[in-house]
Amino acid sequence: MRYSKRFLAAVALAAAAVLSANAAMARGFGAGTAGASNAAMTKSFSGNWPMTVSDSRGANGTYCLTLTDNGSFGWPHSGPASIANVGDGGTFQVINHQLVVTIQSPGDSGQDEGLVFAASAGNGTIGSGFYDGVYGGEEVDSGVLVFGKKGGC
Repeated sequence: MRYSKRFLAAVALAAAAVLSANAAMARGFGAGTAGASNAAMTKSFSGNWPMTVSDSRGANGTYCLTLTDNGSFGWPHSGPASIANVGDGGTFQVINHQLVVTIQSPGDSGQDEGLVFAASAGNGTIGSGFYDGVYGGEEVDSGVLVFGKKGGC
């Protein structure tokens, strides 16, 4: 049988994608159904997490994020969230190995600003991601987000 080079290249790329996805899932990061992925993460995210924002227009610095992992917001790993001395608290969820934290913060003109932090997460650890400040429905600031070890603040 003769196969075209294009066909063989496509097969090789597909195999590489499957192997990469399997390796990522073995490390606790990757795709899967939301319920199964979260149920498989048995370690809690509850605790204090140092997080550093860089390359933003106005939020650069290190902050202390507190998560209470009690499943109260529709996902097995979800609950209240707060940042010491920032905003009025908020919520977090881990969905398909992705952490999303939303903190409500009073804006300058009386309208609240949403502070959004997103990062990879699995097995009770949080990786790197991004920060996004949203005001009036539009992005007003963003930056690189890096988490430290749980209990580090």
